Amino acid sequence: MSQVHLRRKIAPRVANGHPWIFANEVEKVEGSPEPGAVVDVLYADGKFCGKGYYNPASQILVRLLTREAKDTVDEAWFKRKIEACWKYRQAIGYTENCRLVFGEADGVPQCIVDKFNDYFVIQTLALGIDRWKPALVKAIQEVFKPKGIFERNDVPVRELEGLPQHKGFLSAPFDTGIIINENGLKFHVDIENGQKTGYFLDQQDNRRYIQNIVKGQDVLGAFTYTGTFEIHAAHYGAKSVLGLDISQNAVDQANRNAALNGLESIVKFEQANAFDVLKQWGKEGKKWDVVMLDPPAFTKSRANIQKAITGYKEINLRGMKLVKPGGFLVTSSCTNLVNPELFLQIIEMAAKDARRPIRQVTFQTQSQDHPIVWGMENTQYLKFLIIEVG
Repeated sequence: MSQVHLRRKIAPRVANGHPWIFANEVEKVEGSPEPGAVVDVLYADGKFCGKGYYNPASQILVRLLTREAKDTVDEAWFKRKIEACWKYRQAIGYTENCRLVFGEADGVPQCIVDKFNDYFVIQTLALGIDRWKPALVKAIQEVFKPKGIFERNDVPVRELEGLPQHKGFLSAPFDTGIIINENGLKFHVDIENGQKTGYFLDQQDNRRYIQNIVKGQDVLGAFTYTGTFEIHAAHYGAKSVLGLDISQNAVDQANRNAALNGLESIVKFEQANAFDVLKQWGKEGKKWDVVMLDPPAFTKSRANIQKAITGYKEINLRGMKLVKPGGFLVTSSCTNLVNPELFLQIIEMAAKDARRPIRQVTFQTQSQDHPIVWGMENTQYLKFLIIEVG
């Protein structure tokens, strides 16, 4: 097997368990490994560091899969990984819908597998894991006997690894418009054309946190996508719910979800630019008991972090101005580039500018099927906050 030798001076994170090895941390490469091949990685003193997939076209030269020298990375290894991921999800109570494989947090870098009951969606975001896609499919078929497996590799990040974007069936074709159950509700999921893998599983725990604050209240939701938070609000006893999204397709799906749960008389969805509408309604003095904001990531790169800070501050400022005194703001951020401390600072700045006192009710991260590994920043990305606005 080809060997990658590290320099003496490398980031402590490698020794402390982080799986990424950057090109500037490598002294030399012995052998002629093909892009995507599994290589041995050795420290400068010759001691074994780990095994991982190699890509000379990426800034991250090696992504480690194992720290055990005796491990052989093959089909059986990937099956054991899938079994271990499933055992963990079962142990913490996720048996129907879950993120089965969460990349680096599960020891399979740049691999995402979402389980929607009997259907599975796979993303392989690096060259190394893309090569093992057949092994992943075989393991899922053997462990779960699924009704269908679909590939959602229509994501730009693959191009950084020299991979094309594409999507399609990895099993016999099936109807990709499915229905899942969550918290006693039903939701349409568009596996083929929905955002990400078709549905945002990372908020499934957080949607339960609104159940007490929305009872008997008038609720406004912005950036609703397919309406999951708003439909939960109606289910939990809200008096009225209005949801806004810039995408007419998302609004149509959200209204279908409302009808699916018999809640269309309580919750309505409309197509609108949330930034513009919230600003206008603030000027008009409109007010709601609860305002919920779940905006997209405002940046994918550190170079644009200030743009993201400005965007989050602006939308939360506008949201706060629409909350009745003593009401609640429910807000989220899904970019790991905005860390929890910075997110809370942004909310504090927005409150000062809005001249509204606030009290924290709860502050959460992504659902527990998306485990967080300390020292791996990209495994903790979602911030979910409920505050009382005075």
